Amino acid sequence: MRTLVAILILWLAFSFSASAQTDSIVWHRAADRVDADVRSLSLSNLLEQITVQTGWQVYVEPGTTHRASTKFKNLPTGDALRRLFGDLNFALVLQTNAGPHLYVFTTRMENATQRVRAPKAMTAKHVPNELLVKLKPGADIDALAKAIGAKVIGRDDKLGIYRLQFTDAAATDAALAQLKADPNVEAVDYNYVYDPPPVPQLAANVPIGPVSLALDPPTPNDPCSPVVGLIDTSVQSLGSQLDPFMLKPISVVGDVTAGSTDITHGTAMAQTILRGVSQQNAGTGNVGSKVRILSVVVYDSGGTTTSWNVALGVQAAVNNGATVLNLSLGGAADSAILDDVIQQTLGQGIMVFAAAGNQSGTMPTYPAAIPGVNAVTALGAPGQLAPYADYGSFVDMALPGTSVVYLGSQAYVVQGTSASTAYATGVAAGVKGINCDPWSQIQGAMQKRFPVP
Repeated sequence: MRTLVAILILWLAFSFSASAQTDSIVWHRAADRVDADVRSLSLSNLLEQITVQTGWQVYVEPGTTHRASTKFKNLPTGDALRRLFGDLNFALVLQTNAGPHLYVFTTRMENATQRVRAPKAMTAKHVPNELLVKLKPGADIDALAKAIGAKVIGRDDKLGIYRLQFTDAAATDAALAQLKADPNVEAVDYNYVYDPPPVPQLAANVPIGPVSLALDPPTPNDPCSPVVGLIDTSVQSLGSQLDPFMLKPISVVGDVTAGSTDITHGTAMAQTILRGVSQQNAGTGNVGSKVRILSVVVYDSGGTTTSWNVALGVQAAVNNGATVLNLSLGGAADSAILDDVIQQTLGQGIMVFAAAGNQSGTMPTYPAAIPGVNAVTALGAPGQLAPYADYGSFVDMALPGTSVVYLGSQAYVVQGTSASTAYATGVAAGVKGINCDPWSQIQGAMQKRFPVP
């Protein structure tokens, strides 16, 4: 424990050099673009990644072998497949009432009979019998839902996004294929379930105390007073010194009241953000900060969130004045609906940080892998990735993956890329509050200052 805390204290004294990571594929489904950096990826692993990231049914001719070795960025799907498969034959066949089928073979397509199934740990989870849809302006969601036998159970008419419920899995999949072909539909996808956040662990005899920081009250509409939208679980009291940094919370999942005995992930992330802010104040002579945090609760009382909740949470944060977002959450699925909301957010000049994931691999985690988002991974020691931390071409920066936080007088330690993401957000917000640099300048400087080892 002391070693982990020492890492946190000493980290900013170090600088790091970047080295290339390999065997990384990122499939941006919403944009129909692919990034890849692979050196010797077996065909089985390649097809498993394609299965997970695209949602296609993939079939291979038994006995087929291949090792992918290529590097490219932002290629259309067809060009990407040609680069990945090299001399192998393939066919991507659209289906009437299901997702596309990909056949990979050496002789004839009819011989590609072996179904590729991704390992259970890699499979994206979604809410049964639900779809999310974004309509073009002027389209009638109620008429559309009636035509396909769906019930509208969630809606944001301003964004044009809707949550639909069906009677069973077969009806859901049939509607998915139908909606993809509907000219009134801009995007449609499942309602994906995100991984639960890491639980802070009790700690004793830690040589670091609570964050010490005073609020420097900002003037109204001050562009140099950043508001961090913390998209997470509910946040408990941070104590009399830090509570003034917290704005009135918002919830998109109803009334979720945090208990008083177990620290929540949101509480841990709020303190970690403020510790990052405090680090920026050190040595500058500033005793206070203008940074404020807007808690937006997207996890329900059962500790679960979905791409629908996160999309609503992002928009709620933006609507209520957030200028930088912290998304210490994620999952394996690339949601077309959340992609759209995030891209609109980025288009407004709002900076977004998201966790790269804790699976110790190169499979992209979303929303971190959405283009334009700052994907943050974790260091376990200066210059070294934490053993659990994800990496790959989609990752932009690496910060400490360990944070000491408090609930009352009790210390806790939280580990993961969620903590490193909160540090990154705090650093960015702290710099903005001190220097009022443009967000784009802060982003570029951070990617150089905190490279991925």
